[in-house]
Amino acid sequence: MTVLLDPNLPFEELLVAIAKKFKDRAVQMTLTLEGRRLTPEEEMAVVNTITENSQIDVLCLLDTDAQRIERCEKALNEKLMELSAQTGQFYRGTLRRGDTLESESSIIVIGDVEHGARITAKGNVIVLGELKGSVTAGVSGNAQAVVMAFSMMPFQLRIGNCPIPTNEKHRRFGRGAMIACIRDGEIAFRPVKGRSIFGDMG
Repeated sequence: MTVLLDPNLPFEELLVAIAKKFKDRAVQMTLTLEGRRLTPEEEMAVVNTITENSQIDVLCLLDTDAQRIERCEKALNEKLMELSAQTGQFYRGTLRRGDTLESESSIIVIGDVEHGARITAKGNVIVLGELKGSVTAGVSGNAQAVVMAFSMMPFQLRIGNCPIPTNEKHRRFGRGAMIACIRDGEIAFRPVKGRSIFGDMG
């Protein structure tokens, strides 16, 4: 989702307007903020305003420049670490060959997943880095699950009961952040461009 911010509205009034706009909404999404320059503190204030006045879980902030991963970590680092201690659904660091990560729900990896590493989750899998290992999302047969990565080159990928052929040559599926979901019975890859990653994939 892209949120266009009024460049002329005083910042405190802007937060009030954001709170009204997102009140009572419930979804998980990536977020892009456009329309005005914000400090890291103001970015976090906007994210907090959205999450505190709705049931929206902002997974990360996506920028239009090449530093989006660094900015995403900076904006959400404290929040992710707090949630990690409570739920165990966040993993910070690189998964290397032989490493295995499993989750009873969704999981977010802040780092790379190298060839030979494996992630299994009953929900969604979000990789804020390079995905070169093997991933299974929706392991209980959840065909609505998705896989997202800033660089999508999985060796193996399965969503629910739908796999893709083994990617032995580590072909890159698109450029930049990509999302994989089941569409018409097959796994489809699409670029992430300021949209909700758990919303309507049409």
